[in-house]
Amino acid sequence: MNPAVTPLIHAGLALVLLTTVVGARLLFCRVREMKSRRIHPQTVATSGPMAASLEDTRAADNFRNLFEVPVMFYALVATAVGSGHVPGWLAAGAWAFVALRVLHSAIHCSYNRVMHRLAVFLTGFGLVVALWVGFVLTLPAPKLA
Repeated sequence: MNPAVTPLIHAGLALVLLTTVVGARLLFCRVREMKSRRIHPQTVATSGPMAASLEDTRAADNFRNLFEVPVMFYALVATAVGSGHVPGWLAAGAWAFVALRVLHSAIHCSYNRVMHRLAVFLTGFGLVVALWVGFVLTLPAPKLA
């Protein structure tokens, strides 16, 4: 097996762990706010009333973000592992992307300065696009029969 596969899979699992941690934070923050403000769960059964009723949506917003651009990352990891084409540089790039997502989540779930978050987001988005381009450009040429 290609030695770069394991670190690439570990990077994917690290992003899954980040998503789990943010999801747990979302649950904790939401339950705490609903209890302290005495919001009955049925009054926030859909996203519209939820957004109008809750004051702190940082964890929920970040949780949703972790199912947007990271989908491109997960698809790349799966495609690379499934195809058996895992260039050595891909794992390093994957870990850099994970680090950027951790930083993005830390900003988003804490002080939430939009321009800081945007800079990290754009860097991560550019990185995952570059990883895809590099992956495609290094694919071996198809063999003709």
